[in-house]
Amino acid sequence: MSRELHNDMIVIDGLQYSNWNREIFEQLHEGGVTMVHATIVYHEQIRETLMRVAEWNRQFEQHGDLIMPVRSAADIRRAKAEGKVGVMFGAQNCSPIEDDIGMVEVMRDLNLMIMQLTYNNQSLLACGCYEAVDSGVTRFGRQVIKEMNRVGMVVDMSHSAERSTLEAIEISERPIVISHANPLSFHDAKRNKSDAVLKALAESGGLLGFSAYPFHLKNGPDCTLEEYCDMIADTAELMGVDRLGIGTDLCQNQPLSVLEWMRNGRWSKAMDYGEGSSSNADWPRPLSWFRDSRDFPNLTQGLLARGFSQEDVAKIMGLNWLNFLDDGLQPQAIAR
Repeated sequence: MSRELHNDMIVIDGLQYSNWNREIFEQLHEGGVTMVHATIVYHEQIRETLMRVAEWNRQFEQHGDLIMPVRSAADIRRAKAEGKVGVMFGAQNCSPIEDDIGMVEVMRDLNLMIMQLTYNNQSLLACGCYEAVDSGVTRFGRQVIKEMNRVGMVVDMSHSAERSTLEAIEISERPIVISHANPLSFHDAKRNKSDAVLKALAESGGLLGFSAYPFHLKNGPDCTLEEYCDMIADTAELMGVDRLGIGTDLCQNQPLSVLEWMRNGRWSKAMDYGEGSSSNADWPRPLSWFRDSRDFPNLTQGLLARGFSQEDVAKIMGLNWLNFLDDGLQPQAIAR
């Protein structure tokens, strides 16, 4: 029954950074995933971002029987109808716009739909969760949020610090997302979010995508499916079930060099270990119940077993993301 329900649902993964190839696209398809928000850049600037878009264009050309680009929420529904996996572009940092506010609209025209204001560090826009002092959203950041609202690019504060996240929620005229993080109450990690942030996010109409990255979970790689679903149930009590989704943060088949790029970019000469340490510098061991996208049905089964109704499971597994994007990706009146 749960597999049939899963196959009928629109399933959305709010964040992956996998080493994309046909095998992974087939796994997404086998796991019943309707759409994946794919990180295309971390620290890449404008020219490099254009190269990533071009690489994805080739993927769509070569694997068009399995995947399709997402340019609007309507494309997510079309992907479901056609039995394909929709791919929506996102950036985990503001590097693709450099210091030019005009690049927000340019990148949105290239289908960059979601952008984080920071990636762990202080950026030109806001403060990351690894800084000692959180200075909040900058003057430039306020202008960029306004422009992102205008063009229909979603503000993501997954890697941002507390004050910056709360200010972004307040400044943005449209709801924002935290696409891949968990409650701080579940696991005390710098990347996870306080109840104050989660309440403000919910009250503003925003969305939280639950991460399945072991560094964000109680007991790390040994976190059980039951514990994960308990976390979701507890957060539903805090935020309401309509404000919840999934953002696995799956980084499948990526080499250590990619993890080092994520953590270090070009900003550090010394090795930064991010959520790891010098003695635990590699990718974490995967969860036994979520090794790759083929395991998405396990989440549906776990939520049903936890006592969520079929309707609420469908919301968490994708409908809440879809409803959020229905409005969030709509540009306001854009003068040309």
